[in-house]
Amino acid sequence: MLAIERLFLPLIFGFVILTFSSCEEEVDSSLLEPYLGPVSEAIDVQLYHSDSALVRTHLVAKRQIEFGNGDQEFPEGIDITFFDEDGEITTTMRADRGYYTNKDNLYRGEGDVRVHNLEKEQKLSSEELFWDPNAKKIYTEKFVTIQERETLFNGTGMEADESFNEYKLFKVTNSRTILPGEN
Repeated sequence: MLAIERLFLPLIFGFVILTFSSCEEEVDSSLLEPYLGPVSEAIDVQLYHSDSALVRTHLVAKRQIEFGNGDQEFPEGIDITFFDEDGEITTTMRADRGYYTNKDNLYRGEGDVRVHNLEKEQKLSSEELFWDPNAKKIYTEKFVTIQERETLFNGTGMEADESFNEYKLFKVTNSRTILPGEN
């Protein structure tokens, strides 16, 4: 009988351990995932960026949503105004929706995006535009229309300084003169 006990004892012991270990409560892994949603929301936002005590840009948004990583969304549009050293407005930029990526310090406008250089009377329109405050440039890989006085330029892809004083238009598709009364 001792030989039978030696044979079955490990089997019984293993069965008991298996039974008790399978009774542990399973943990819902979704409860352990970090929260990635908004951490704050602001209404009627006005942000000023200055350099050497001079206002360089003024950002206005009806609504700003901020996330834990510092990224921001402007779901109801964004307007950015650029100023020169004398405090005069040089350029305006607006978009139907705006996004800010904290890691890259990069703004992106979507929807009906428009840039207007008041000094040179240049206007740009596109469906997407990026503004890099570090490099002080704006750019896009999307279709762009630029109006420079009475001439329209169309192309895909564009790069300019943030004041839209000098620009490069890539893959130019056509250009034409605006007819009187067509504006």
